[in-house]
Order: sequence, then structure tokens, then C-alpha cells
Amino acid sequence: MNHNLVTDRPTFVTHLECSLTGERYEADMLHGLSRAGRPLLVRYDLGAVKAGLSRDELAARDTDMWRWRELLPVRGTQNIVSLGEIETPLIPIPASGGANVLVKDEGRLPTGSFKARGLVMAVAMAKELGVKRIAMPTNGNAGAALAAYASRCGIETIVFCPEDTPEVNVREIAMQGARVWRVNGLIDDCGAIVGKGAAEGRWFDFSTLKEPYRIEGKKTMGLELAAQLGWRLPDAIFYPTGGGTGLIGMWKAFDELEQLGWIGSERPRMYAVQAAGCAPIVRAFDAGQEHAERWEDAHTVAAGIRVPRAVGDFLILRAVRESGGKALAVGDPAIMQAVEDCARRDGLLICPEGGATLAAYREALRTGEVDESEQVVLFNCATGLKYPMPPAPDTLDRHGEIDFDAL
Repeated sequence: MNHNLVTDRPTFVTHLECSLTGERYEADMLHGLSRAGRPLLVRYDLGAVKAGLSRDELAARDTDMWRWRELLPVRGTQNIVSLGEIETPLIPIPASGGANVLVKDEGRLPTGSFKARGLVMAVAMAKELGVKRIAMPTNGNAGAALAAYASRCGIETIVFCPEDTPEVNVREIAMQGARVWRVNGLIDDCGAIVGKGAAEGRWFDFSTLKEPYRIEGKKTMGLELAAQLGWRLPDAIFYPTGGGTGLIGMWKAFDELEQLGWIGSERPRMYAVQAAGCAPIVRAFDAGQEHAERWEDAHTVAAGIRVPRAVGDFLILRAVRESGGKALAVGDPAIMQAVEDCARRDGLLICPEGGATLAAYREALRTGEVDESEQVVLFNCATGLKYPMPPAPDTLDRHGEIDFDAL
């Protein structure tokens, strides 16, 4: 077993606070949204962390997600649930992206997606706080991660997904121990069912940002990125944005690292990438609005970012604007072309949501929004192996004969 999972851990959580009003909430109690109906953020005694942990000490630890324990909310070591959350690699894609483009490949995580980061933390905290039954809406990968971690620690799980969720995701969720239901609608319709059941006391609502701890797991993407790049940050980050938990989490991580004195005040420009068929954040950004109205008739091949309304919309928009970045939308043809190019030219099979970040980067390069000399990190949020692929054109049946002159 990884030694980081069995050592005693000092914990530094002081309280939770409403992301909109700043109202304080007591830690170590079960919370959903704040009284203002907005996400709660976990706060730490960063002065004590700084006094008790150096960058060198951190560097000596195994490079898994739990190396960041002083900046994570789980107090009891016995409540940690893990399937081996590794530090994900940064992969250059010089042929399809350019000399200064890196892909942070989150598909290497348990259950094959970055949803593992958020859900391992949320489930560990649910275990710590005595939750017995969880429900959640999903477009696929989050449900799979929840099912895996909840099953591992004996929490009953019910998952609702849109009826057109890929079959592989539905089966994966069921295989890992959750009860899964298809819903005639989109993810926010699924969320409404979860919310109704939670109000009736049937289960705890694990919807994106409706509990405080998924952000804390997702922020480790930003912590890792800083450490991997020698305690500096890239010029720009392109992030596939549906609910936006990871973008919000990374922005929080950078602030915490600066308060520890581990990085300076420089920040990457944050680009929230959406699909043209579901781009509520882009529309709100372009209109200068604080909140994003629901996107009607949402459709895209990148199901993971098909989120018509995000409860953390103002946090996404705030991070994008403060960073000097933008919200960008790309069409499905450009998304799938980017997936194909990355696989064929660089050997990296990314998911459609990851393809969206490469397509957005290419468009930003074309418009002069970014320069090819700038260091850029694209987030690939899941392994491409979970997604449908085009037929292989050069295959033969087992009785076929190979024309070697044609090869």
C-alpha cells in the first residue's frame, strides 16, 4: 500500500464558506449548497500548512493525489478510499498541436477519467460524515467514478443519466455496483430528479458543486501542474467546461499555492472550452453577464460538456475573466478532426471533450488569441477508449488474402 495512505495526517480545514456571499459554515458537518443556493468552498489554515510543510518535503513523497494531504479535507486516514490516483502525465503533441503544447492526460486515472479526482474526495468525505445513500446525475464518466468509489466503501448509489448516454458508460456504472436509470432528457433533467429525491430524504445529492468536496479533488489538477512544471504555471490552460468544477478548482489551487509562497502571482489565461451546440458559458461571457441562462436544445458529440446550466456558472466566468482568458465554443466537426489528428499524428487517443480543447487552441492560434511560442496545457479528461471510433478501413476477414504490393 502507498505509505501516504497510512501515515497520520495533520488536517488544516478551518471552515466552509459560501462562494457568493462569504458566509461561514462549520466544517465536519454534512452540507449541500449554501443558504444562498450556491457552492460551498473549503477553507484551510494556510499559514499552518506553510509552517508545517515545505516544497522539498512534498517533492520527496510519492507522486499520487494524496501527497497533497495538507490541502485536502479528509481528516481520518481510515476514511480514505483509493483505487490508485496517480499523478497524470503531461504529453507533448508536436505534430497535431505544436512544439509548446502539452496534454495533461487524465484518462490514466481510475475509471479512465478526471472524474475520479473529484469523486474519490467527495466519497471519502461522505464516508467520513456518515452518508449511506448517494444519488447523482451524469453524462457517463462521473457516474462510473462514483459507482467505483462508493461500492468500494459500501455506500449505496443511484445514478441517473440521459437516455442517449453511451452504452459503454451505462454498463460501466452498473458493473461497478450502482443502480443506473436512463432518463428521457438531458443532465439537468436528471439533476431535477436527484434534487426531488434528496428533498424527500431518499438520498444525499451528489450533483456537481452541490456538495463541497468534489472541487477539492479536482483542484489537485492545478497543484500537480504547478509541481510538474517546476513551480511555475503555463501561459494558458484550455479546459473542457460543462459543470466547470475542475476550472474552478484549479483557480482555487493556484490561490492556495501563492499563499503558501510556492508560486508567484502570475496566472495562466484560463480558456473555458464548450461545444457550439451547448455553450451557455460562452454566451454569458460574450454578453458580459455574471450568470449563464440555460442552453436550450443542447447537442454535441462531446457528451461530457453537454451541460445546459451550471450551478457554478459565476465562478467559471469569474476565473476566466480574472485570468484574462475567454470562453470559447467549437463545432463538432472541428472536435472530431482534432481527435483524429492527435491519434494519427501523435499517437495519443483523446476523448471528444479533450478534442474540443485542441480544436479551441487551434482556433485561438488562428485568431491571435494565443501565440505558438506560448506554453499551453490542454486537458484531456478521459481515455479515448471509452468512445465510439470509426471503422478500420484496411481490415480483412480471416479468409482474406493480403496483397502485399498494395501495402
